[in-house]
Amino acid sequence: MNIVEITSLSDPGAQLFGTLTEAQLRNRLDPARGIFIAESPKVIAVALDKGYEPVALMCERRHIEGDAAPIIKRCGEHVPLYTGERELLAGLTGYTLTRGVLCAMRRPVEPTAEEVCRGARRVVVIDGVTDTTNIGAIFRSAAALGIDAVLLTRTSCDPLNRRAVRVSMGSVFLVPWAWIEGSPNSLRQLGFRTAAMALTDRSVSIDDAALMAEPRLAIIMGTEGDGLAREVIANADYVVRIPMHHQVDSLNVAAAAAVAFWQLRPIS
Repeated sequence: MNIVEITSLSDPGAQLFGTLTEAQLRNRLDPARGIFIAESPKVIAVALDKGYEPVALMCERRHIEGDAAPIIKRCGEHVPLYTGERELLAGLTGYTLTRGVLCAMRRPVEPTAEEVCRGARRVVVIDGVTDTTNIGAIFRSAAALGIDAVLLTRTSCDPLNRRAVRVSMGSVFLVPWAWIEGSPNSLRQLGFRTAAMALTDRSVSIDDAALMAEPRLAIIMGTEGDGLAREVIANADYVVRIPMHHQVDSLNVAAAAAVAFWQLRPIS
């Protein structure tokens, strides 16, 4: 076991887990692929199960023979394990570690939209959603409710952001995802009909029979504040609303996504 004791926030190896920004993790350490951070034994185990490559571990000393032991064993002796007192590690990361373990992992080669959509019947397009909690929650619902792939516009948050990974409980490793360039309605080129979730005069109910019967559907979700751009809505095949009560006009985007995924699942 390659254990490295950290006694200062300036120790070599410490920057990987605390002083580098998300953008620096993506680009500075390994421009070809980059690094992301997974947190907690359960989430790290899901990533390892899916073939993600560990680069380094960090945990409290007391967890080396405890909660982190199975993860440490799976990562192998070649992966360095940085450890130190709880207060020191909290000062480095900015918060007390969840169950005391972090894992720096190498980013995979990113697939194309065409690759993740091959054979898919239901996909979601996340357009302009920057809140990491919402991204993580959408991925968790997508995994649980049978969405085949997640596509994101470049104006959306990175799914491998540390908080997004944590909120998703590792679901970002379970559902294929890819970035798309241009309009979400470009999914038509891959054989999908598009459904923009928005409130307009031409919105149909989410239980519309024709909508639910579509063999291949791309569900477009926008940011909670501004919603989808007018051009995205105007060019969609369907504009879809979730019926509301008590004069509530909308749901949080993560909650709306869960409703849409369940209601619009393939009929057969």
